[in-house]
Amino acid sequence: MTNEELERLRAKFGAASAGDVQDPNFRKVVDLLFEDKDRRSKPYGGISTFLDAPMRLEAHEKGDFSGIDIPLIGVPMDLGVTHRPGSRLGPRAVRQVERIGPYHHVHKIVPLAECGVFDIGDVPFRSRFSLEQSHEDIEAFYHPLVKAGCRPVSVGGDHSMTLPILKAIGAKRPVGMLHIDAHCDTSGPYEGTRFHHGGPFREAVLTGVLDPKRVIQIGIRGNAEYLWEFSYETGMTVIHAEEFHRIGVEETIRRALAVLGDGPTYVSLDIDSLDPAFAPGTGTPEIGGLSSREAMALLRGAAGLDIVGGDVVEVAPQYDATTNTAQAGAQMLFEIVSLVTLALKRG
Repeated sequence: MTNEELERLRAKFGAASAGDVQDPNFRKVVDLLFEDKDRRSKPYGGISTFLDAPMRLEAHEKGDFSGIDIPLIGVPMDLGVTHRPGSRLGPRAVRQVERIGPYHHVHKIVPLAECGVFDIGDVPFRSRFSLEQSHEDIEAFYHPLVKAGCRPVSVGGDHSMTLPILKAIGAKRPVGMLHIDAHCDTSGPYEGTRFHHGGPFREAVLTGVLDPKRVIQIGIRGNAEYLWEFSYETGMTVIHAEEFHRIGVEETIRRALAVLGDGPTYVSLDIDSLDPAFAPGTGTPEIGGLSSREAMALLRGAAGLDIVGGDVVEVAPQYDATTNTAQAGAQMLFEIVSLVTLALKRG
């Protein structure tokens, strides 16, 4: 480095503060986080929200969704589990994760600065005991959001919650789905109910809100393969974990884009898609899964799709001594919100 170069750097940066940036994308971050040039809010203070998004807790009760493009919603319900309960605590755990975003360095966007992203609270449930009533409550909560043109992104809660969400989002036109999971979740009725977390996507297809030809399920593994013949019968594309590890991320993304096409697409990520080494805090862990990096790469590969909503489900923090699972869940939430932001920017 020459003396002239050093003097130029000193002149530009010697007296600069943390908030003095020139890049326009970085400026969006500074405007979000800094009160002035060198003072920012403390990540451990205040009320926790999803991705530190501003709150609009009154929006749903008043029916006023003005300015809300991407509502973030908690669905604290795990009445549909078949193994370990506890994902009702998932939304609270994910809200408590700090320092996710706001800048997405791969997509080069700042979702909270470019769209109306708000935490609008949790679905209110009439009963803590009735799974059927809870599904009715979820569907009723999402219908006005969809009618208002919002693209909701949710945190669960067990995977049965995605069925009533799809009933709202796919009511006028069946959607496709990018589904990252250890399980296909297309099994039949279980001990007297069709609405458990092992069968939401069978019900969604039969209801007419999910197009099975535009569904790809990635990361499938474990001892429940005999339950998933509905996926094969209806033409869903299933990529088992072993095949995924053999063909790699890029080929999997290529197949996903070919399956999903340019129609409306929902993203559903079950945190048990990750290997328990990365996400032990879940109800049905399966050895041999994806790494957190691989799951992020798959989601990032969906940039360009018409993402109309999404969810992260099955975070059960009481099985997680390190909070790694909630951390992963919050990052996957940010990835999905970023995908929706890209879709909205394209119009």
